[in-house]
Amino acid sequence: SLTLPAGPHTLRISYLGYQDTTLQLDLHENTRLNVALEPGITIQEVVVRSDEGERALTDPGMGTVALPVDNIRQLPVVFGEIDVLKTLQLLPGVLSAQEGNAGFYVRGGGPDQNLILLDEAVVYNSGHMLGFFSVFNGDAIKNTTLIKGGMPARYGGRVSSVVDIQMKEGNDKKLGMTGGIGLIASRLTVEGPLKKERSSFILSGRRTYAFDLAQPLLNKTDFAGTNYFFYDLNAKINHRFSDRDRLYLSAYFGRDVLRFRASERDFFFDLPYGNQTATLRWNHLFGDRLFFNLSAVFNEYEFEFHGGQDDFVADVYSGVRDWNLKADFDFYPTPEHHLRFGTNYTWHRLTPNVASATNGEENFSNDLLPVYAHESSLYLSDEWQPLPHLTLYAGLRLNYFLQTGPYTSKLDGRSYEKGEPVKAYLDPEPRLSLAWRLDERNALKAGLTFANQYIHLVSNSTNTLPADVWVPSTERVRPQQGWQYALGWFRNFPQKDLEASVELYYKALDNQIDYREDYVNDIADDLENEFVFGSGRSYGLELFLKKRSGRLNGWVGYTLAKTERTFPDINEGKTFPATYDRRHDLSIVAQYRLNERWTLAATFVYGTGNAFTPLKSLYFIERTLNPEFGARNSARLEPYHRLDLAATFHPKNRKPKPWKSSWTFALYNAYNRKNSFFLFYDFQTNFEQGTARAEAFKVALFPIIPSITWNFRR
Repeated sequence: SLTLPAGPHTLRISYLGYQDTTLQLDLHENTRLNVALEPGITIQEVVVRSDEGERALTDPGMGTVALPVDNIRQLPVVFGEIDVLKTLQLLPGVLSAQEGNAGFYVRGGGPDQNLILLDEAVVYNSGHMLGFFSVFNGDAIKNTTLIKGGMPARYGGRVSSVVDIQMKEGNDKKLGMTGGIGLIASRLTVEGPLKKERSSFILSGRRTYAFDLAQPLLNKTDFAGTNYFFYDLNAKINHRFSDRDRLYLSAYFGRDVLRFRASERDFFFDLPYGNQTATLRWNHLFGDRLFFNLSAVFNEYEFEFHGGQDDFVADVYSGVRDWNLKADFDFYPTPEHHLRFGTNYTWHRLTPNVASATNGEENFSNDLLPVYAHESSLYLSDEWQPLPHLTLYAGLRLNYFLQTGPYTSKLDGRSYEKGEPVKAYLDPEPRLSLAWRLDERNALKAGLTFANQYIHLVSNSTNTLPADVWVPSTERVRPQQGWQYALGWFRNFPQKDLEASVELYYKALDNQIDYREDYVNDIADDLENEFVFGSGRSYGLELFLKKRSGRLNGWVGYTLAKTERTFPDINEGKTFPATYDRRHDLSIVAQYRLNERWTLAATFVYGTGNAFTPLKSLYFIERTLNPEFGARNSARLEPYHRLDLAATFHPKNRKPKPWKSSWTFALYNAYNRKNSFFLFYDFQTNFEQGTARAEAFKVALFPIIPSITWNFRR
């Protein structure tokens, strides 16, 4: 929505990956335009990149990065699969959980403190293959936005960051097809019109098959019947009823399926888990200044385990299911104001580790019941430009969270019936930020964000595993709270198409959750009895330099940071580094267009080694060896560094053809660095002599890995 004076104007419309369109307008009345952009062919056509730097100076949102998928297709990848979450981990302030893991930490927050949305639906587990790949198929994704600083008031429920991912909407003019065949997975996407220039669809699928190809070999071993694969299915349709009304329906379904068989030991287990989401959105224009979105959203994450040995068989189930209804308004009362307001309601059902087992004629069940909760919010924000060189953002979000029965109080033992209120929380969340344009090339920004988180993932490991359980806030488990303060300097270098930024941040976290030190993973226990609570803080400096266009483009990101936690019941109450505390983190990303047929790319990452708790000593008690560990996270693994290389080849067609293809050759960990995945101790004891020795061994996961992928498009 643009408000302009009457008379002639030149309007240029640009979008990454498409050719610019320029219109000459002579305005005398309110006008609505629908403009279709033609796909771009070469990088030089994407002139919009020169506007990115301009927006970086005027947008008051701090720590916001948009990553269209077309901008990351050339980057080196592991096993030939592009991954938006892996690309986010190359940005300053974003740390990977471990090598090959889809989990990530933003400015000292935990992996569960990131709000990950796919077409407005929350994705509770973002990883395939125990986290080695993300669940997001790049062919189905249009755009990914990371917000790590000033979270707008329309987002809530997490205290660290937002990753907002939008699916493609399909081509309403002609039928198209894209896909790729790799060493371990293939993918196919089909899109086209349902009714030309009025409705469209897109259907995208991906599946791995490495273990399927290995079945003839496995069937000759004791592991016959063992298999693993994952798959994703994305679908979306949209229909334009008029210039004022449009309807969208999108869905995602993904599963990991792991089957293990060991016939010699008569041991087996099945481990299926995955997400499913659905979003129905109605977009309506009330006028030229007021826009409305009404969305109904469903999302579910499920984890199952079925396994046993001999006569013993066990089953475990856990999951999260949400039903969400939200209404969002955009209002442009004057050219200087952009108002956003709306409401959101979510019904949660959280199922803990519900377990049952049989051993011959004996049966066991922990009889744990699902936990229910209601979460609702109201928000209002205004982006206001009182002066040409000053833009202010002010927002307020009001949250209400209510836990309901059935539930048995951990404080007084009272039993609550189904639907009966147990504990309520009412919390306001202010959001403030500003951008001060110093001159044509420089700007200062500052931001303040306060957020609450009512759903928690408590992990007993250094990264997110599919078996980890989500728990709600209760009378004992209070909402996590986070304050973040940020200050930044941003500068453009138009002649060289460069932008640079320096950001300082400080984050204070309250009501952090962990397991007590002597916790033993027992599915028969109610997890709420095993929690301890503390606080945390993180602060750091982020440097970012980006070249937006040209034959050579890319970025350099560096983070100097410190992340700490303090729990009265852990480490004798002394402050200790978080497992993902990383003092130095460096990422270098470069793409070079050698000629029309070859594009080269490289990424280099370096990071301080992860913190861990070292073994301090060994001692005997009645011929039983007991290890004694040092202070929590008082030692570190060696630094992590890795170089990835890629080359993309575009065959030259002598005659115009409807099909286009490319080959991507990649090397992951090009110089074969043996980076530590984890450390374990081997104990050697001699009870007769009363001696014991522990030797530490480093386990490296990924050596140098080549990959070849053939991509095609029609």
